[in-house]
Amino acid sequence: METIIEFKNCTKSFGKNTVLNDISFKIKKDTGIVSVLGKSGSGKTTLLRLLAGLEIPEKGEIFINGKTVCKNGKNIIPPHKRNIGFIFQDLALFPHFTVFENIAFGLKLKKQSDYKNTVNEILKKFEIYSLKNNYPNQLSGGQQQLVALARSLVPEPEILLTDEPTANLDVKLKKKIEELLNDIVKQNNIIILSVTHDHKDAIKQSSEILMLNKGKIAFFGTSDEIIHTKNISVTEFLEI
Repeated sequence: METIIEFKNCTKSFGKNTVLNDISFKIKKDTGIVSVLGKSGSGKTTLLRLLAGLEIPEKGEIFINGKTVCKNGKNIIPPHKRNIGFIFQDLALFPHFTVFENIAFGLKLKKQSDYKNTVNEILKKFEIYSLKNNYPNQLSGGQQQLVALARSLVPEPEILLTDEPTANLDVKLKKKIEELLNDIVKQNNIIILSVTHDHKDAIKQSSEILMLNKGKIAFFGTSDEIIHTKNISVTEFLEI
């Protein structure tokens, strides 16, 4: 199976604080959902931002589909050409755009002629069509999450990055978003890297789990493997 994502000896620091230290891993195509676990400050969000091109490692290389996207402190392929969707923790919806306009934004940038039909289809799929003319401040937190997810998926990315996608949601909406993500993986054959603090959700939802500890990879493997690991730092985090 081909590799879609590869980090090779990547290091990222902010000032004197080394957030990620010489990390290397590969994710194969058709993997599905990969959860990124770890304590606060372990480098989870930074990992996503490096892959998206929003931050650049001062050392190492990152590859997508075998192509070098950054190397030794330089972006080779800019963020907007990496075919990656990113749902930020604060969602980053445009407050002055309606729901429809937020979701259509990426398609209009790509000058897609039939973007209105595409946006209306995803609005219906996510059951938020009735909200198309509302503004973000008129939506609940869960509705905003659905809009952010729809906006990130409309351009049909190959990789989707999510930062705590179901945090602070009620059980019903959390389940709905988890089901949507699973459907998206099956129907669109994309890779999802999802940052979470909830190891139980990660074990339930993910094909693979990548756990960071003090800027290093403490574990990378399947949900079954992490349950049976003897790694002390991992078992302490999982409380098993």
